[in-house]
Amino acid sequence: MTEKILVCVAWPYANGSLHTGQIVGAYLPADIFARYHRARGDRVLMVSGSDLHGTPITVRAQQENRTPTEVADQFHQEFLETWEGLGIEWELYTTTGTENHAHTVHDIFLRLLEKGDIYKDSMRLPYCALEGRFLLDRYVEGTCPICGDPGARGDQCDNCGNVLDPVDLKDRRCKFDGSTPEIRESEHFFLRLSAYGHKLKQWLSAEKGHWRKNVLNFSLGVLTQGLQDRAITRDIDWGIRIPLEGYESKRIYVWFENVIGYLSAAMEWAQQLGEPERWRDFWQDPDCKSYYFIGKDNIFFHTLSWPAQLLGYSEATGETFNLPYDVPANQYQTVRGSKASTSRRLAVWVPDYLSRHDPDPLRYYLSVNMPETSDADFSWEDFLRRNNDELVATWGNLVNRVLSFTYRNFDRAVPTPGELTAADNDLLSRTEQAIADTGENIGLCRYRAGLESAMSVAREANRYVEENAPWNLLNQDRDRCATVLYTAIAAISGLNTALYPYLPFTCQQLHAILGNEGPVDAAGWRFLRPEAGRPLAEPKPLFKKLDPSIVEEEEARLGQ
Repeated sequence: MTEKILVCVAWPYANGSLHTGQIVGAYLPADIFARYHRARGDRVLMVSGSDLHGTPITVRAQQENRTPTEVADQFHQEFLETWEGLGIEWELYTTTGTENHAHTVHDIFLRLLEKGDIYKDSMRLPYCALEGRFLLDRYVEGTCPICGDPGARGDQCDNCGNVLDPVDLKDRRCKFDGSTPEIRESEHFFLRLSAYGHKLKQWLSAEKGHWRKNVLNFSLGVLTQGLQDRAITRDIDWGIRIPLEGYESKRIYVWFENVIGYLSAAMEWAQQLGEPERWRDFWQDPDCKSYYFIGKDNIFFHTLSWPAQLLGYSEATGETFNLPYDVPANQYQTVRGSKASTSRRLAVWVPDYLSRHDPDPLRYYLSVNMPETSDADFSWEDFLRRNNDELVATWGNLVNRVLSFTYRNFDRAVPTPGELTAADNDLLSRTEQAIADTGENIGLCRYRAGLESAMSVAREANRYVEENAPWNLLNQDRDRCATVLYTAIAAISGLNTALYPYLPFTCQQLHAILGNEGPVDAAGWRFLRPEAGRPLAEPKPLFKKLDPSIVEEEEARLGQ
């Protein structure tokens, strides 16, 4: 039975190039997940977009003496090129700068205001006398009052993951001039999160066995401490306007409006499709499952504040909007033991990587080393080992030697097999099971386990080829040789299906070598054994063996 799957992916700030920490945190797992479901024949809507209003953009703009628009436009275009180069496929990738998004944000804001879930109050904010302005959360740095980390920002501590207010920081300092900000009062709009604590606890406590423990425990822990109302506007002139008179110098803050982008993007997709109500299939059909792919620093906004907004909006409109089915937040990727960071320039930048290397080896390495339950370190030495020992020597070697030998000796076509032996059938059974196991693991957002399900059978297939030695059988028993090669090609074909969500470029290349037309996923998520006599295209190596010298070369680029 087919399913409806809504894939919501974190909105990256358009303030710098994408790095592998961001990719492995949200975008690669979402793409693998969506590719699998599309291959199954499920109805998938995968959406996201560039966040044009985040304060990191205004910080960079001020540092470079440019406008926020110039910075955001530059990196939005670069993001589009990165998605294409890395094989991240969307139903819609948009921005928070569209009229559609602003309209949707205004509608939710006004509905919640009328309902009483948004109210006005004053708040204590840091004010820099030297700058002559209130400082946004990210313009303030200091020591985290919870864990004591000295590098906390005014909105969040990356070390412990807790959401903060800048006035709570110890040893507060202005990001730009290092001065100690004053604390002054300013009137703002607040979201009454406290009114939804009980409902959120009921929701989070019911049937969440498929959630990752750290996500669920963190969310329930915040509710146990007590959910606090939070300001949703800021003293800034960059962002979505407040839809009321008298607030021209303030804007709706990014943490309230960018999550609304999941809904507004679905609406934009439906409009572009020419079916403006189609978004309801993914937001109001209770059978649709919505998955939110984010990093662990965004758990609060996707398991607490956004669901509260949806609950309030549902009550205000009389229509039910689906809450997240799952929020499979990944842990951090570290580089040299520290969290990958755009602001500190400590990262492996994806555009830079793609200028020298192929995309699938990176997708493979990030998948096999994905930080699903704990932080994972990026190492060029480990990248080299995984590429040469696993992609090249295991999977690539299996494909190249079997298909090249067949191409040369069996009229450039899939051989006609004789009667299959127990060993032949065992490999075919393992291949079929690998497709099922890989799919099940991907569906449960267990990407490392899914990849291992396929690669373990690739190792089995290599052993099968070695033990049966078709190169010896060619002149001794050609019929048996044909059967061995047919079995190996069938295993390769099946593993190509299982590996496709992880390695879309090389799997599409192999799909064509095997004599198939169209995209890999159009064939479905099933074991299709090759037809005897089907012509093969001339095999070419899928992967390149990398020279050990790249480790030192790439390590030297870190921090640049």
